[in-house]
Amino acid sequence: MRSIDEQGYHFEEWLTPEQIAKDVQQVAHQISADYKDKEPLFVIVLNGAFVFAADLIRALDPSIRCEETFIRVSSYYGMQTTGQLQFIVPLQQVVENRDVVIIEDIVDTGLTIHQLKAHLRGLGATSVKTATMLFKPEKLEYEDARPDYVGHEISEEFVIGYGLDFDGFRRNLDAIYKVKE
Repeated sequence: MRSIDEQGYHFEEWLTPEQIAKDVQQVAHQISADYKDKEPLFVIVLNGAFVFAADLIRALDPSIRCEETFIRVSSYYGMQTTGQLQFIVPLQQVVENRDVVIIEDIVDTGLTIHQLKAHLRGLGATSVKTATMLFKPEKLEYEDARPDYVGHEISEEFVIGYGLDFDGFRRNLDAIYKVKE
């Protein structure tokens, strides 16, 4: 089992690259079945979801015609949530009359997804679903933010790697690591 140290914390490998690839394939298979005759727009939430999104989109059935766009949002000021979504890099695509799939790295309380789904519906999206690599069901506070497609469920552990960061670092790891107490 691989391990790394970051900013005084010890992390041990939790999901290997092979396990991640299996999870991505499973999510891609579900999305491919659901959007077989549609042309979904994937809204990728930066910064964390870019790694998962790249693998997921390439794993879709080749018959799926899709578009991708990126947004960057924040609901935090320092280490406290403001409860409001701020668009740092706003949506660049028209979503009216489109089937939209939000791609996120991790969903915990669901605040970001809750507000982002409402925003996209307000812009006229036909449907809005969510795909996430990791989901913390015990922390979910907004039922409408429950992801439609989940790579892996996780409890309260702090994780890094595969797009997930520690103060901006370690997104480049090919596996997902849990902090070891």
